Order: sequence, then structure tokens, then C-alpha cells
Amino acid sequence: MDYESASELAIKLALKGGAEYVDIRADKEESNAFAMHNGILNFATSSKSEGIGVRVKKRGWAFFSTNNLTRESIKKLVDKALIQAERIKLGHQSEMSKEKVWKKKYAVKAKIKTNELSPEEKINLLKSLEKETKDKVDGRTFYLSDSIRERLILNSEGTRIKSIIPQVYSYYVISIIEGSKTSEHFLSFGASSGYETWKKWNLKNRIKKEAEALRRGLKEGIKVKPSVKDVVVAPEVTGIIVHESCGHPLEADRVLGREAAQAGESFVKPNMLNKLIGGVNVNIADDPTLEKSFGYYLYDDEGVKAKRKMLMKNGRINEFLHNRETASELGVKSNGSARSTSYAFEPIVRMSNTFMLPGDYKEEELIENVKDGIYVKSFMEWNIDDKRLNQKYVGAEAYEIKNGRLGKPVLNPVIEITTPELYQAVDAVANNTEYFAGTCGKGEPMQGIPVWFGGPSFRMRKIFVR
Repeated sequence: MDYESASELAIKLALKGGAEYVDIRADKEESNAFAMHNGILNFATSSKSEGIGVRVKKRGWAFFSTNNLTRESIKKLVDKALIQAERIKLGHQSEMSKEKVWKKKYAVKAKIKTNELSPEEKINLLKSLEKETKDKVDGRTFYLSDSIRERLILNSEGTRIKSIIPQVYSYYVISIIEGSKTSEHFLSFGASSGYETWKKWNLKNRIKKEAEALRRGLKEGIKVKPSVKDVVVAPEVTGIIVHESCGHPLEADRVLGREAAQAGESFVKPNMLNKLIGGVNVNIADDPTLEKSFGYYLYDDEGVKAKRKMLMKNGRINEFLHNRETASELGVKSNGSARSTSYAFEPIVRMSNTFMLPGDYKEEELIENVKDGIYVKSFMEWNIDDKRLNQKYVGAEAYEIKNGRLGKPVLNPVIEITTPELYQAVDAVANNTEYFAGTCGKGEPMQGIPVWFGGPSFRMRKIFVR
């Protein structure tokens, strides 16, 4: 039995057995992955999977997943799930927001399909990176993966969404050594696309330029004297900041305290909607509908139509990320933020593509208006507490700013700041938006989900740097 027939059967059996509600995510996926370290191929893998994940509601909720798509297996698992859902008594009333029923199909078109290149051709892409960069980079790790996934979303209300999405993902880790000093930088790229996206990333030139800058930093870099300064951060740094200090704390399950034991809490409470915590030019969105984005989808894993969510608007907390359960609890509609890694996991509240909206300035103008400050182009380290309040970012490539001009390289400047202090310090936002890919982790068991994060450069006034 294929995954579509198995899904239809599971809904039919669950409703016949007395389920109040049923939803299903079914996947058929092919994927490949390759990694190379200092010219040596570490691994090359290929996998295929097909299965369904079924969630039923009776007295409580139950979930099961399986790749055994026989009639006998499905019937046995549905019967067990119904018994479990009948026995469970929740500590709180769990309802789902009322949402529109959709019947849709959509697919991402690839110019160079993921299965059009042989494994040897994909490995050669990494070999080409190695050849072009080995003379400039002391340590080199290159990774490349691709996948194509068919996903079917069904529920007992009548929604039926089918999608086909190819993805390509790559990252590099480069290490530079100068005497007793070392510097390392990691960066990843991804898209819902075919291999035509590889050329657009232009990884060879990016790696060589970064290596030169990091080496110069080790040779000439100065340590910043701990003090209050103006700071301009570039898009790479903007991306990690908005993902960690805006996206995560505005996930409604965290806001409601549901993620405390797994992924942490949030300093944000339900009554903080419309609270001013940043400068008036701080606008942050989460938008899964961006074409070719790594976090792309048009309907979430509960069948809710995707849209742009304005998480922060003019410095105010504007909207939480919701699935149907958190939306019901807070008396709103879901905004399509339920995602699962695969059929084997339940959907939970997740980000997609989280970014700061551009402003009206050029990056050079942000720098020109700084008398004494730091420009942080990339980061080598970050961390943030469980409530997403206290955070730290360590620069990789960074420069001093003196009287509106970039000066000497700065060796690993450190920004330690709270979320409100950070966003309140923002006084100007540039228009040079860039996006970077990542795999965002959350949940128990852990679910890694593809996302973009990014935005333009922005300037913060008078923050502590060391």
C-alpha cells in the first residue's frame, strides 16, 4: 500500500473507532549527503523513506508513526492509538482553532533536479571547492546534501494538501592558523530548489575572501578595550540575532510554558502583545512563502495556509507563532506555524524564514555616522539563555570604526546584552538584505527543521563591547 492509500485508510478507521479528530502527515523522501575534510571524502550516503504519522483525538491525544504501510499494520496501530487517546486525561483543555478547509497541490520547480547529477558529480562540486581554497585555508570541511520530498497532509475536516519540494543544502567550516593563533568560521546555505542554486552561492570566492580577512585579523587584529561603543552588524549577524532573540521567544508554546523542559522558556508572556521593547525601526517577520527559501511551504503541517507573520512591528511585540492548539488557547486563528521534521514526528510550533525587514540606509551610511565603534561582519560563537533574554555574540571578522571609516581588524569582539537592550539600541537599518540557511533544533525528541535567517545590516548605539 502506498502512503496515500495508507493515510486514507487510517483516517477512515480512526473515525469509525470514535475519534473526534484525525490528522495525518505522510512523506516519501529521497536524500543524499556528502562530506569532505581537507580533501578526503568522509562519507557519501543515500537514503529513501516512506511512511505516515497519525494523530488522533478522543478524550486526549495520541500519535503514532510507521513505515509499515500494510492494512494489518495500520489497523493495529489505529486501534492502539484510540485506546491510548481514550485513557489520557489532560491537565488542561486541549482544543484546536477552527480553520478553513483546503484542497491544494503545489510543487517547487527545479531547473537542475536533485537526481540529475550523479553522486560523482556532486562529490566533484566539493572537490572543486577543495582545489580552489586549499592554498588559502588551513583547515577545510565541506558538506553538501539534497533531498526531494513528497508530503501529504490530511485531516478529518476535509483538508488535503499535497506538495513536492526539492532542497539543496551546503555548509563549510574553515580554520585559519597564524603562529599560535587560530580562527574558525562556519556558514551554511540552503534553498528549496535544484542544483541551479549552487552557482548563485559562489562559495569559492566567498571562502577565499573570508580566509584572507580572518588571516589578516589574526596578524593585525587588536583587542577592543571593554567600553560602551556604537556597533554595526552585517546580515550574517543580524540573522542569528533575530532567530534566537525574536523568533524563539515568540513561539506560542514557549510563551505558554509548554517547552520549558525541552527547549526552554521565554521572557515574553501572553499579556506582552503590543509591548514596546525595541526601536521604532525594528521590524521582524517570519515568512515561509518566500520563493526558493530553505524554510519554504505554502501550507503548514496542520493544513493551515501559510503567510507572513510580523513578529515585531515598529519595536513592539506584534504576533506570536501559533499552531492550532496555541491559537485556540489564546483566542486567535493559527498563523500556519506548525511544522514537523518528517512523518515520524508530531508538528510543533516552529519558525520558517525569520528576518529583519530592510530600512532606508546603505550599509556605508550606517558606518559613516559612527565616531567610535565596531563593525561586526561575521560571528564565530553565540549563546543565549533558556528564556531568550541574556545573550552573547563573538565576532569572527570585525573592524574598528573611527570617524566614519573602517580601521584595523578587531580580534573577536564580544557583545553581551539582553534582548530589550539590544533592540532598544537600534537606531538605523540598512537595505542590504541577505539570507542564510540553518537547521533549527527544537522538541523532545529533537526535530531539526530547515530555516532561513537574515536581514540587513543595522546599527546599535552605545552598547557594551569587550
